[in-house]
Amino acid sequence: MDPDAVKSTLSNLAFGNVMAAAARDYQKELLAQGKSQASSSVNQEVDLDELMDDPELEKLHADRIASLKKEAEKREALKKQGHGEYREVTEGDFLGEVTGSEKVICHFYHQEFYRCKIVDKHLKTLALRHVDTKFIKLDAENAPFFVAKLGVKTLPCVILFRKGIAVDRLVGFQDLGGKDDFSTKTLEALLIKKGILIEKKEDADAEDDGNHENRRRTVRSSLNPDSDSD
Repeated sequence: MDPDAVKSTLSNLAFGNVMAAAARDYQKELLAQGKSQASSSVNQEVDLDELMDDPELEKLHADRIASLKKEAEKREALKKQGHGEYREVTEGDFLGEVTGSEKVICHFYHQEFYRCKIVDKHLKTLALRHVDTKFIKLDAENAPFFVAKLGVKTLPCVILFRKGIAVDRLVGFQDLGGKDDFSTKTLEALLIKKGILIEKKEDADAEDDGNHENRRRTVRSSLNPDSDSD
C-alpha cells in the first residue's frame, strides 16, 4: 500500500475523531446550559413564594392573619377595661374593678414597705405581658373595709380574683422562696400554676415558624435536587 495513502487515511480518521469528540463536548455543554437555566427558573419561582401559590401555605397565611386580627381586637377591648397596665385604684373603685373583668390580680400594699415595692416592680412587668388579666394595687392603709372583709393581715398581699370572687392569694414571699431576689419569671410561673395567668405561646409560635421555613426549604430542595442549599 502506498505510504502516502495510508498516512492520508490515518490523518482523516484522526480528524474525524477530533470532530466527533468536539461535537459530543458541544452537545454536553448545551445540555448543561439548558439544565442550569431550568434550575434557575425553578429557584426563581420558589423564591417568589410570597405569591402563595401553594394552597397549604395560603391557608396558613390566611389563618395567621385572621388570628392576629382577632387578638388585636381582643387586646383593644381589654385595654378599655383597664388591662395592659398596672394601676392604683381607690377603695371606692375597687369593687367595680374586681367585678368588671374575669381575672384580676390585686396587690394590697403599704407605701413604706420595701417588699411591696418589689412586688410592684414585678407586677408592672407582668401587666404588660398578660393583657388577659387585670393588674391593680390598693393602698391597704386607705382601704380598711376591704382589708377587713378579705382578711388581709400581712403585707404584701396579692389576692387573685376570678369573676369577682377571691380564689387565692400570695402572702409575703413564702411561696417565692422566702427571699427578696426572686425573678419576675418565678412569680409568673407561680401565677400561671394558680390559673390566674395564661402561659404565653411565643415559643410555640417561633417553633411553628421554624417548621414553616423548613417546609419551604424542603419544597426548594425537591424542586431543585442539584442545589446544595437554598
